[in-house]
Amino acid sequence: MLRTPTVPEEGEDVAATLSATETLSEEEQEELRRELAKVEEEIQTLSQVLAAKEKHLAEIKRKLGINSLQELKQNIAKGWQDVTATSAYKKTSETLSQAGQKASAALSSVGSVITRKLEDVNIRSIQHSISMPAMRNSPTFKSFEEKVENLKSKVGGTKPAGGDFGEVLNSTANASVTATEPPTEQTQESL
Repeated sequence: MLRTPTVPEEGEDVAATLSATETLSEEEQEELRRELAKVEEEIQTLSQVLAAKEKHLAEIKRKLGINSLQELKQNIAKGWQDVTATSAYKKTSETLSQAGQKASAALSSVGSVITRKLEDVNIRSIQHSISMPAMRNSPTFKSFEEKVENLKSKVGGTKPAGGDFGEVLNSTANASVTATEPPTEQTQESL
């Protein structure tokens, strides 16, 4: 059988992953230790260089008057530009635009239907107003008018001939208005 060497996972000790049959010589171990020390030293140097560069960057921004809020605004603006440049955004925008146009057309259609219905109702009320004189001459209305006249004569006395139901209603309305009005103030002359 062929054995494939195991590859150490990140963070595992290389020496621990070697099998018992694969031992390193003293020279190989020493070479690996030197290489390990060298890589660790390079990482340390790069960390120091990065910290120095970040400090220099902050100093330049301070001199230019760029603060965190301005940076955030710039990042958001750039991010928005990136989003609007995507094909998904463009497709979604087109779809929403078409949906908006269709909704607008539907609302316009509903509005015209409602307008027509209101016009129909208005025409019917006009027709109803026109038919009122015919209704006033109907036998039912005349009977009702006579009963009101009789009631009025019993309560308030007789009315001179020629009075009709409309006058009765007007006089009743006027009487209720004057009863609810506050008494007028007397002027200096009447005192």
